[in-house]
Amino acid sequence: MNIPNALSLLRLCMVPVFAWAYFQPGPNAHGWAVLVYALAFATDIADGYIARKFNMITKLGRILDPLADKLMTFTVIICVALDGTIPMWAIAVFFCKEALMGLGGLLMYRRVKDVTPANWWGKASTGVFFVVLAALVLFPIPRPWSTAMISFALALTVAALVRYALDFQKLMKLEKK
Repeated sequence: MNIPNALSLLRLCMVPVFAWAYFQPGPNAHGWAVLVYALAFATDIADGYIARKFNMITKLGRILDPLADKLMTFTVIICVALDGTIPMWAIAVFFCKEALMGLGGLLMYRRVKDVTPANWWGKASTGVFFVVLAALVLFPIPRPWSTAMISFALALTVAALVRYALDFQKLMKLEKK
């Protein structure tokens, strides 16, 4: 187990901690939840940096890192939607996109024993989701604005899906040859 993979595991452990903190009574609950979310985001940046800088990229890390990211983001978006800050359809869009990504990753892993590495669109959408969801947790943003914010974040994540699909298609063509 290398450091980047340990950071991804730590991020996985933060998922229930975020949900617990988010739903605690008291005026500081959402602040604590965002602190957990920010720490998770920092570990995401750190594990990617360390893995690339010190050539510690592993197959396990290519699975753990996005899994931790997706579970944390999904948990945050569910919490925010349950509070009525964003529409429930946002959860459906995010879930469908992630289900397609998961199925594609599983198929790729079964065929070539690896998954597509993260790309710029994926990293950008993760960063935008962090900023948007942190703002929605911390501040009372009126529904039309919160819907616009989450729609922008979802548009970026769908763009990432398209980019991954194109990479997947290219890799599958190469695999057939």
